[in-house]
Amino acid sequence: MFNHPFLLTPSSWLGQGRIQLNMVAEELSFVTKWSVGGPDSDGRIECVQEIQVKGLSDVMHNQFNIFDLNSGEFQIELENDALGRITGKGLINEKIIAWEFRIEEMGFEGFELYEKQDEQNYLMRAEYATADQFRTLIQGKVWKQMEQKKDNGKP
Repeated sequence: MFNHPFLLTPSSWLGQGRIQLNMVAEELSFVTKWSVGGPDSDGRIECVQEIQVKGLSDVMHNQFNIFDLNSGEFQIELENDALGRITGKGLINEKIIAWEFRIEEMGFEGFELYEKQDEQNYLMRAEYATADQFRTLIQGKVWKQMEQKKDNGKP
């Protein structure tokens, strides 16, 4: 099994980056938060991603389920308001976690790639496209959220 703290161990991750839409000249800044749960009795790992794009009031929510993880491959399910529920394929090795979705009947395809820098940091790239020629390019980074120490009143 590969040693990836991101997405494979219960934890919280923060991130930031830039989104470029081919129909808009300017780049948009975003921040993100990932909440990763532990595997359930079937080995499925549930992850919730929140994305806030600077200048937009709505927070986007994506729910991911990672399952059938073996021999460097996995299945990934994405559910959100825009796409409903779709399933893709993923790859994992010592350095990367990546997945792609190809939903021909919807004219939708895309990928996300997370490259491990160290135990606390990953660089990410993503690209999504729709049948009507809209393309979204995303670049950024995610880092493990530091645990808050509880103040028990002692120095």
